[in-house]
Amino acid sequence: MLSSSDFASASWELVVRVDHPNEEEQKDITLRVSGDLHIGGVMLKLVEQINIAQDWSDFALWWEQKHCWLLKTHWTLDKCGVQADAKLVFTPQHKMLRLRLPNMKTVRLRVSFSTVVFRAVSDICRALNIRRAEELSLLKPSGEYFKKKKKKEKNNKEPIIEDILNLESSPTISGPSVSPGLYSKTMTPTYDPINGTPASSTMTWFSDSPLTEQNCNILAFSQPPQSPEALADMYQFRSLADKAKLNAGWLDSSRSLMEQGIQEDEQLLLRFKYYTFFDLNPKYDAVRINQIYEQARWAILLEEIDCTEEEMLIFAALQYHISKLSLSTEIQDFTNESEVDEVEAALSNLEVTLEGGKADNTLEDITDIPKLADNLRLFRPKKLILKAFKQYWFVFKDTSIAYFKNKELEQGEPVEKLNLRGCEVVPDVNVAGRKFGIKLLIPVADGMNEVYLRCDHESQYAQWMAACILASKGKTMADSSYQPEVRNILSFLKMKNRNSASQGASGLENMDMNPECFVSPRCAKKHKSKQLAACILEAHQNVAQMPLVEAKLRFIQAWQSLPEFGLTYYLVRFKGSKKDDILGISYNRLIRIDAATGIPVTTWRFTNMKQWNVNWEIRQVAIEFDQNVSIAFTCLSADCKVVHEYIGGYIFLSTRSKDQNETLDEDLFHKLTGGQE
Repeated sequence: MLSSSDFASASWELVVRVDHPNEEEQKDITLRVSGDLHIGGVMLKLVEQINIAQDWSDFALWWEQKHCWLLKTHWTLDKCGVQADAKLVFTPQHKMLRLRLPNMKTVRLRVSFSTVVFRAVSDICRALNIRRAEELSLLKPSGEYFKKKKKKEKNNKEPIIEDILNLESSPTISGPSVSPGLYSKTMTPTYDPINGTPASSTMTWFSDSPLTEQNCNILAFSQPPQSPEALADMYQFRSLADKAKLNAGWLDSSRSLMEQGIQEDEQLLLRFKYYTFFDLNPKYDAVRINQIYEQARWAILLEEIDCTEEEMLIFAALQYHISKLSLSTEIQDFTNESEVDEVEAALSNLEVTLEGGKADNTLEDITDIPKLADNLRLFRPKKLILKAFKQYWFVFKDTSIAYFKNKELEQGEPVEKLNLRGCEVVPDVNVAGRKFGIKLLIPVADGMNEVYLRCDHESQYAQWMAACILASKGKTMADSSYQPEVRNILSFLKMKNRNSASQGASGLENMDMNPECFVSPRCAKKHKSKQLAACILEAHQNVAQMPLVEAKLRFIQAWQSLPEFGLTYYLVRFKGSKKDDILGISYNRLIRIDAATGIPVTTWRFTNMKQWNVNWEIRQVAIEFDQNVSIAFTCLSADCKVVHEYIGGYIFLSTRSKDQNETLDEDLFHKLTGGQE
């Protein structure tokens, strides 16, 4: 038998603060507990002492000093290390959060603050009807980001920006139950593939979601363009180092919001973090396509990515077209021809499936490896030498280009053979100036070999450019994606070719357009308004017949074709170097960039990566590649975990395939991105 004094020494007082949403002030409750009491028992005692009849199932204990949740309810206080001096808070796990979406809309919804961010983002995307949640994440911008917008709101220029879409009833509670209409392989179309409106049959799905048809339209349709004044307020020139600082704010996907200091009702950015948009399908992805388009649109308008003036006008023409179609009450009817296209596409897909995949391509591979052979001009940059192109006979076979002094010498030894596997392929095109160039950056042990090729006309350029792009990914022209790539390049060139557009832009159309809304402020300053409007309308003639969703997809494709697309920058110091460099991370490579000049120094492909790890003591990332190449760097503009997660995240996304079930291997993601800290 224990005496009362023995019992008193074995038990102690624990003070728990109760964060009750209905009470203005938080109450402290004192419990008498012992070290062998489990966490579930503590919560039971708390609820009994609070004595308020309500659903407490979402409440859990948060340990303030250790900055962690006590979610393992079967663990005892001793096992958790909780003693009398512990400051515990009994608080809801789901709290309100404001999210600024890529289209600058703010949504307010209830999010789990106790699950890891990877899962919280998955729940958010499910509530917003965005597939492939693994491509997105949450970004905490610097303190000035939202203040700048507030100044603008005081001027009452753009009330749209802070118009909050409240989805408070949003069911973002984690769990295995996923709407079959959203993720099933045999799902019925959720959207009209032509104009992106929700299909009527799916309104039953929307009834389970906070997204009513009206709210869905807000997320799936483009917002009206911002005024030039609003754009000028938002625009600021950013160097590579400035861009590197912005990327420091990505949240750690392996920790919860609460563990990262995020407060209830705080405002974060929901953005596409990884630029690998897998399986985009207009029938199910109207919201996703629109949000990618909006992220691309703002990147162009605010010059977060560089493009030429010619390209800026194409982006402007597509924006103008999308804006017109989105605003029109009666969206143009393109359904008749599209129905035929869809039936044909379905039949050809079925045919390929029944034949066992790409049978024709396999046969072609065995009997005849396609090749290109033609006269092209070549230039290799060297210091103090003018840019002079010299003509050679080029032969493109497999993933290599060989060139000879002339066609007759093709059977002999080439002047040089270039292996394009893993190289950088950059377009060097000015359609108006009839310049069709391809810039190749070929990785070698000590850096990059730079080679310029010059084609004579659009058709030749499209064939050679498509072959180079495929070869850089390790694919040959026998691959089924070669012809579609050629067609994409030709259609993009056609959009650039303003001379081919008819000059029938009406004066009436000219009147209802504010051209400065569709280009970056810096570009707008260079031209008079009428001149700019004429150029945009001229470029618009090439895209005027496009349906709404196709125009958005074309805009995304054009964005993807820009040389800087998908690069995320970080300021780093390489081991053995005395100066800071910029590290660019893309979906398939790392690029070391000179911080002073912005010129790429070396590229390393993920395909050549053997292993990578982090030395957490000195916060250094070390990577080993094939051919005994190894690099190590410390991160200066962000925590090394952020950079490590980016690299591991891209490698994780490269493992996806359409044959897989849609459920992701979350453990593999954390294994690749966690760094075993």
